[in-house]
Amino acid sequence: MSTAPKMSATDTTAMKPGTSTPFGALKQVDAGLLSVGYAEAGPPDGPAVILLHGWPYDIHSFADVTPLLASAGYRVIVPFVRGYGTTRFLSDGTLRNGQQAAVAVDVIALMDALGIEKAILAGFDWGARSADVIAALWPDRCTALVSVSGYLIGSQAANEAPLPPQAELAWWYQYYFATERGRAGYDKYRRDFSKLIWRLASPKWAFDDATFARSAAAFDNPDHVAIVIHNYRWRLGLAGGESQYDDLEQRLAGLPAIAVPTITLEGDANGAPHPDASAYASKFSGKYAHRVIEGGVGHNLPQEAPQAFAQAVVDVDGF
Repeated sequence: MSTAPKMSATDTTAMKPGTSTPFGALKQVDAGLLSVGYAEAGPPDGPAVILLHGWPYDIHSFADVTPLLASAGYRVIVPFVRGYGTTRFLSDGTLRNGQQAAVAVDVIALMDALGIEKAILAGFDWGARSADVIAALWPDRCTALVSVSGYLIGSQAANEAPLPPQAELAWWYQYYFATERGRAGYDKYRRDFSKLIWRLASPKWAFDDATFARSAAAFDNPDHVAIVIHNYRWRLGLAGGESQYDDLEQRLAGLPAIAVPTITLEGDANGAPHPDASAYASKFSGKYAHRVIEGGVGHNLPQEAPQAFAQAVVDVDGF
């Protein structure tokens, strides 16, 4: 049980999404294969919360969530995923690898570098997958979990199975990225492409150009395209991973259960491909709750519904 003070009802209802001031000066730390750029807020001795973003988003998905949690007494860490923002590889010779195990191990390395033994992990999209992986494989490092769209651990073998045509259509960009034309197209039009994904994934979210531009700056990272393309090609078995992750991927391919306290979230207007909650509820063997967040909330749930996301973090900490 956390010793942090809990948010009051007014804390979680008074904020208008998108109105928080930008993060202060970002920090940088060598962690594993990376120099990780991250934002930090809240008391340094507070219970740790690590907020993990997805594609094509960045740390500003948590611009409103972060001050809510910091004001409640949590130490909030919001890192740029490899290939985003100020995060850089320490070696030019490192494979620009986007496979699920590698991206999750980055989080463990960051925790080690910051001296964080355990943390609440909360994320969406790629970030939810990394949080799920850590909760499944390293439960001793995960106090509790908040995962948008639930259980997202997968494997190359599972991805070999074809889906019904309508489901395949929703993954159009995955097939585009499988081609060299797709790589070149994403590189040339990465901002236009990402804005299109935002609109498709969150059809009722009326974000403005300034909000998008604030996040899109993170896509100028020199490794961004390589990481994104490798991630989606690896999922389809069109790109190899690295041997040091083989044992982890073998364990993940067995779709291990998650025993840490968990709340899964889903927006009522998520336009991105996502499983139905009934398909993954059994994968959470500990104390568990699922919440549907209403009001036209799409894929980027923490930015579209920051109060609900922050409340889930606080509530799961009390499970």
